[in-house]
Amino acid sequence: MTPRKTTPRKPTPRKPTPRKTTPRKTTSKTSKPPATKPRQPAKKPAKKPAALRGDARRAQAETVIARLRDAYPDARTELDFTSAWQLLVATILSAQSTDKRVNLVTPALFARYPTPAALADADRDDVEALIRSTGFFRNKTTSIMGAARAITDRFDGAVPATMGDLIGLPGVGRKTANVVLGNAFGIEEGIVVDTHVGRLGRRLGLTAATDPVKVETDLTPVVPRDLWTLFAHLLIFHGRRVCFARRPNCDGCVLNDICPSAFRV
Repeated sequence: MTPRKTTPRKPTPRKPTPRKTTPRKTTSKTSKPPATKPRQPAKKPAKKPAALRGDARRAQAETVIARLRDAYPDARTELDFTSAWQLLVATILSAQSTDKRVNLVTPALFARYPTPAALADADRDDVEALIRSTGFFRNKTTSIMGAARAITDRFDGAVPATMGDLIGLPGVGRKTANVVLGNAFGIEEGIVVDTHVGRLGRRLGLTAATDPVKVETDLTPVVPRDLWTLFAHLLIFHGRRVCFARRPNCDGCVLNDICPSAFRV
């Protein structure tokens, strides 16, 4: 049989499927644009008040002292102590801690080690356990045991009463020495500059410095020498109760009208 001839079929072209399109929304001329909140101008950072000069700074210091003495007639160190030795140890422990916390720790510490000689020969682990809650307890243990050993060996167990001898003890700087001299010995050698004294000194226009030594250098000429220790207590009391670091209570401040940094409505 003769095979049949077959003609190949031509493929039928497919019609393209039309794509579905979403009609674009057009905004008519009469439609209102979406409401937007107006941009508020950025707040300019408050300028730091410049320190007062000359007689104005002395007058400011006198007014500050007079008003704060009326507000805090019981201003004093809030560390508990019965001797220069106890105050020295308590002041070292108060670094990066609170006076209340230190006052909770020191009774047991002094009961166990009442004298520099006793602490100098103490078991280090035991001392660390006793002061642990004050923070940085290892460094503080090194400082108070080192100071105890130096006082025992070099000063016959008695805390020295001069700035040079005190700052030569382990863990004792000028601030700690001023605390001990002013409060334990009644010696007005300088002004204690802690965070409160530095902050309030700048806010009140008595200094523009941030370094504690420079702050003390600015304050001592404008504060009567016999009030150096009390002046620090007054600023510390006020800083802890009213002139807080973040949100000072300017409305309840007795210095509001003379403070260059006060917020007034």
